[in-house]
Amino acid sequence: MSYNEGERKALLEFKQGLKDPSGRLSSWVGADCCKWRGVGCSNQTGNVVKVDLGYRGLGGEISDSLLHLKHLNYLNQSFNDFQGIPIPHFLGLFEWLTHLDLSYAAFGGMVPPHLGNLSHLRYLDLNGGKYPMGVSNFNWLSSLSSLKYLDMGKVNLREASTNWMQAVNMLPSLLELHLSSCELSGFPHYSNSFVNLTSLLVIDLSYNNFNTTLPSWLFNISTTLRDLYLNVARIKGPIPHVNLQSLGKLVNLDLLYNNIGREGIIELVNGLSVWCNNSLEELHLGHNGLGGELPDLLGNFNNLRSLDLSSNRFDGPLPKSIQHLTHLEVLYLNDNCISGPIPPWIGNMLRMKILDLPFNQMNGTVPKSIVQLRELTEMCLDGNSWEGYVYISNCNVSSMFPGWLRNQKGLDIIVLKNVGISDTKLKWLWKLDIEFIDLSRNQLFGKLPNSLSFSSTAFLVDLSFNRLEGRLPLWFNVKWLFLENNLFSGSIPLNIRDSSSLEVLRVSGNLLNGSIPSSVSKLKGLEAIGLSNNNLSGDIPKNWNDLNQLDVIDLSKNKLSGGIPWWMCSISSLRQFMLDDNNLIEELSSSLQNCKRFYSLNLGNNKFSDVTPKWIGERMSSLEQLRLRGNMLTGDIPEQLCWLSELHILDLAHNKLSGSIPQCFDNFTALTSITLLDIENDKAHTSYSNRMELVVKGQVMEFESILPIVNLIDLSNNNLWGQIPEGIMNLLILGTLNLFRNQLTGKIPQKIGGMQGLETLDLSCNRLSGPILPSMSSITTLNHLNLSHNLLLGSIPTTNQFSTFNDPSIYEANLGLCGLPLSANCTPPNDQNHKGDQDDEEDEDDRYMSWFFISMGMGFPVGFWAVCGALNKSWRHAYFRFIDETIDWLHVFIIVKMVHLKRTIKRVGFHG
Repeated sequence: MSYNEGERKALLEFKQGLKDPSGRLSSWVGADCCKWRGVGCSNQTGNVVKVDLGYRGLGGEISDSLLHLKHLNYLNQSFNDFQGIPIPHFLGLFEWLTHLDLSYAAFGGMVPPHLGNLSHLRYLDLNGGKYPMGVSNFNWLSSLSSLKYLDMGKVNLREASTNWMQAVNMLPSLLELHLSSCELSGFPHYSNSFVNLTSLLVIDLSYNNFNTTLPSWLFNISTTLRDLYLNVARIKGPIPHVNLQSLGKLVNLDLLYNNIGREGIIELVNGLSVWCNNSLEELHLGHNGLGGELPDLLGNFNNLRSLDLSSNRFDGPLPKSIQHLTHLEVLYLNDNCISGPIPPWIGNMLRMKILDLPFNQMNGTVPKSIVQLRELTEMCLDGNSWEGYVYISNCNVSSMFPGWLRNQKGLDIIVLKNVGISDTKLKWLWKLDIEFIDLSRNQLFGKLPNSLSFSSTAFLVDLSFNRLEGRLPLWFNVKWLFLENNLFSGSIPLNIRDSSSLEVLRVSGNLLNGSIPSSVSKLKGLEAIGLSNNNLSGDIPKNWNDLNQLDVIDLSKNKLSGGIPWWMCSISSLRQFMLDDNNLIEELSSSLQNCKRFYSLNLGNNKFSDVTPKWIGERMSSLEQLRLRGNMLTGDIPEQLCWLSELHILDLAHNKLSGSIPQCFDNFTALTSITLLDIENDKAHTSYSNRMELVVKGQVMEFESILPIVNLIDLSNNNLWGQIPEGIMNLLILGTLNLFRNQLTGKIPQKIGGMQGLETLDLSCNRLSGPILPSMSSITTLNHLNLSHNLLLGSIPTTNQFSTFNDPSIYEANLGLCGLPLSANCTPPNDQNHKGDQDDEEDEDDRYMSWFFISMGMGFPVGFWAVCGALNKSWRHAYFRFIDETIDWLHVFIIVKMVHLKRTIKRVGFHG
């Protein structure tokens, strides 16, 4: 029997004494115990040196068979459940043990003094749990002279209260001392020279019963001290007047829940700010009876992350010096007597995660700068007297409504936008005398009452982008009502006329159905109505002509049918009109030709069948955005559209338009000079934000806030022919030009390189010829390009943006193109010595090849449109790749045969 076999048997016997309800020791089978889970062996000798069974849920007894593991130096039984059995005495016989962890393993009884025999021990953790543990004396501890880590938390040291420090002082290598919740009482009074713990990094004496002042030696115990935990230890004041130079590396100081009092606090903060100003990260002095004004010296702790001064008697305003704590993440100042407002500089403390200021005497307004605290997860302002407004957005405040809001009397404005509130209890809100409530972009859910009102007229209520459900309630005494993107269902109330204060009604993006009630016409003050993206059906009401304040109508993305009623143009104030994505029919000219003040007209994706009206250009001189895509419009694009000098969005895609593109498009002067987005006038809430879906970079995108600076011309999927007008090249800030799937011919205009605002260019599925102009490389803004399925030839540019266009599909089906990313290589020029012969051959080639290209040209339109128009994208690409490769092979074959034929003819002619 080998020695290792003996260790294996010892481990199996040890296993027999354990309870293993979860089968964590199921791997303890087989001959090689070094492969068992939790067992470690020496690489040199093969002996078992480690038994690590922490967090296994084991119980039972620890067998003394472990003593056969003569080389064991590591034993971990932490976080198991031995149900109060005492720590075995025989553990003191492992002479080579360096690591012993029995923490939270539910041992009980007295700690055996035999552990003092473990002279090589460096780590000892006996932190107790639910079963009481204690020591009769602490003398055995002094024998562990190699100990670096000691944790006897929750072990009753009452009987060792008089000599615990004397025993600990015999451990010169100790780095961490944890004696939390040990029922220690009283500090021994030593001189500083007596203390021998010069290497200590951590002292934790929290949750004890010292009932005395702090000894001066504690502040000079070690120049390496990093963490000092004395919280809930019944420490009395005053703080001794000592030099704190030894605490120059202190990181954490916790004195929470003691009774230090006012005396000495200024000296303590002063000393710490001198010697620990760069090291201190956590300073916890809450619940100590401290008082007076907050010391200005607090601002000297350059790296402070957590400051807790809660439940004291501090008064006066927040000192300006706190704004210098730029690393501060947690600030607890609750339950003091702090007065004045929250200063605006609080918004500069960008790392703040918890801001706790409740139950003080603060007042004034909550500063808007709080919205700059993007990492804020908790903020509490209860028990103060706030006035004016609360404005918080885009940070996590609470999952429930902050309690401090419910009792505020002087608030006019509440903005809690996108702050993570998920709540159903809203009744208290409607009892407030409030002018402006914005609770948008949270997770509010549940049903609202059938009718709601405030004690006086509220200007705005915004509950958009939540999960509110049920029927749409009636609102009284509200002017602007935003309920977009919720889950309201059912029909619009027939008595909506009773909400007579409404000026703006926005309920888009819900589940409303039925028809639009005619009673809307009784809302005489209505300025904007948004009902888009619901399931509304029927005709557009015919009696809104009395709504003479109406500026915006958005009925898009519903199931409305019929035509556009005559009254639309009788409302002189109407400027935005969105009816896209419905089932509207009839001709446009009969209903809209008298509308003159529109700046946005969106009738896309309906069933209008008319020629594109000339009167749009003749009468709507203020038009900036025109979207008529996805209808059945026919005829030419009228030149009168060029009169719309302010137009920056023209979308006529997916119609049946024919003829050539007007030469006068360079009259769109709004596309020739840069327009800046007016941030100054971009208020948090306007009556209605115009939205529009456009195809940009090959994708359908919805634009809203930046729509005024989107510059687009989309004429794709029509039957336009002729050349691309040179005038379009003068639209220097045009961002998107989409001419996909038309019948355009000629070359790409020479001046295209000057379009320095161009980001998207799609000329695919036309009959454009000639080269890709090198000047296009200078359009450094270009990031989406498609030139496929044309007759382009020559080499593909490789500089600037073109070096990033690595997808060959954007060039495919151009027979004459070569160079990367296509597989066709560009042939280098022939040697100059053969130039004369080459010229002669080219003349002959031209005569022979002209018929070849003529025959191709005759068949191209029919074949092209059969493929481009009928096949889906993946089949179309595969088809054109096949045709491209076949024609390339035929082209080469015919050229080679012709060269041979010419040489034969020359030889015959020469000899003849």
